[in-house]
Amino acid sequence: MTLQETTKTAVESMEEGVSPPPRSGSLKPVLDVIPKSVYENPTWKGMSYFARDLVIYLGLITGLILVSNVPGALALDAAAAVLVSALFIVGHDAAHGALFKSKRMNSLVGHLAMLPGGHVYEGWILGHNRIHHTYTVRQGFDFVWHPVTPEEFREMSAGGRLLHRIEWSWPGAGLYYLHRVWWSKMIVGKPPHRWARLVRRDRFVVLGFALATTGLLSWLGAETTGTAAGTIWLLVRVLVLPFLGFQYMIGSLVYVHHVHPSIRWWKRSEWTKFRGQMEGTTILRAPRGFNLFLHWIMVHVPHHVDMRIPMYNLEAAAAAIEKAFPGTVRDDKLRFRDFVASSRQCKLYDFDEGKWLTYAEAGV
Repeated sequence: MTLQETTKTAVESMEEGVSPPPRSGSLKPVLDVIPKSVYENPTWKGMSYFARDLVIYLGLITGLILVSNVPGALALDAAAAVLVSALFIVGHDAAHGALFKSKRMNSLVGHLAMLPGGHVYEGWILGHNRIHHTYTVRQGFDFVWHPVTPEEFREMSAGGRLLHRIEWSWPGAGLYYLHRVWWSKMIVGKPPHRWARLVRRDRFVVLGFALATTGLLSWLGAETTGTAAGTIWLLVRVLVLPFLGFQYMIGSLVYVHHVHPSIRWWKRSEWTKFRGQMEGTTILRAPRGFNLFLHWIMVHVPHHVDMRIPMYNLEAAAAAIEKAFPGTVRDDKLRFRDFVASSRQCKLYDFDEGKWLTYAEAGV
């Protein structure tokens, strides 16, 4: 946008009684328009979401233990992946300190809600809260779906280029998340010294949960099926497939939060908090009924503006932000075809021009 266009937008906004984007890049003008009521987070409300998701998840796990035929088990696995994601979103809210006023309650529920997805609670807080939220879409800082430049792509090995093509395709979103976020950042990544003890403790918590559930199901499989094949199939359908389904679901959702031809990633010197949190993500309206388990996570702009807003109040916060800053926020429908279209266009990134490129456009 040129200086003349920026000035014209600012004047029009003032005439309409709304706030223009702050030239300083500060988020304070945005925070000022958010009503105080959206920060209310009564304990009963957060617990009701957690308890409901947990009960449904445990019911599905019971079904997966009892149902061994492939079509029935796969249907239950798909539903279980959704519930693992729902619990994770609840845990994500707790990790932000948004679900409850009590820090202890947030920690307890956050740890429990993230266990089915194998997430290390304190590792998540470090990578997600401290890095991703602080430096959203900033070159060299935000590691979540950070784009590769054409020059960097050319310098990769043949195997590295092939892996990039797979991970940056729409079917590969789960592999990207599994590899780049879950494994590399939380399971084996080396945290800063001041975080090492907490992250190590929570890695043992996740490992203990995985070993305990695997041991219990192995015993159950041996007792009920009497065969190695039956026991392995029990482990696969109860533990492995819901986990992999969750990885694909969360990888895809995070992708559409921050990758789209209209979403710009910024050089370090050009990035501002306003650009990162207001322009570096989206509001995507899920179809009716989806928020029963997506928990409004797709209403992502207000969440990035202030992560203390509980998930069930994000729509109210979004309405206030969009009224004050019209035309700034990308607000659209959540559609699978848009995810596919973005994954075909957004392969590499030119930080000098500020635009996404296909492999062909980049000449690689």
